[in-house]
Amino acid sequence: MNVSYLMKASLETVTEFEITYRGTVYPWHCDHMGHMNVMWYSGKFDEASWQFLSKLGLSRAYFREYGAGMAAVEQNIKYQCELHAGDIVSIRSRVMEIKEKSIRILHQMTNDESGIVAAVSEIVGVYFDTKIRKARALPHSVRERALAFMAEGAVGARQ
Repeated sequence: MNVSYLMKASLETVTEFEITYRGTVYPWHCDHMGHMNVMWYSGKFDEASWQFLSKLGLSRAYFREYGAGMAAVEQNIKYQCELHAGDIVSIRSRVMEIKEKSIRILHQMTNDESGIVAAVSEIVGVYFDTKIRKARALPHSVRERALAFMAEGAVGARQ
């Protein structure tokens, strides 16, 4: 994992990414310190991951039809700025690396009011056969789409 990239995440790089999540920090997301608890960052990044995978062609319907699934095998989150109840956030995502059986995705969570990157998450997901529970090669169409998105610098049309 390229942790140095996580350390350098900034507003300049955010604009290159596809929006995969929009939401609000609710009071029940906050802990006794008054800021959003780490479990909610993970949850919001997870929702962004599923949106992103669907844009690559790996939707729930696809998984059901082909007996496939995705499993997160590695995740690193860098918290850069606290979020509080009432903050409006968005997550932007991009493919960082595509291999035969796995994909590495970078997410950036931004406080939409201030424009500050609040957290960055890098996730590695493995594509697998749900019947035999073993990794298998990503479909060619998904790999091609991911490579095209990497070349574009973003998934799909920019928001």
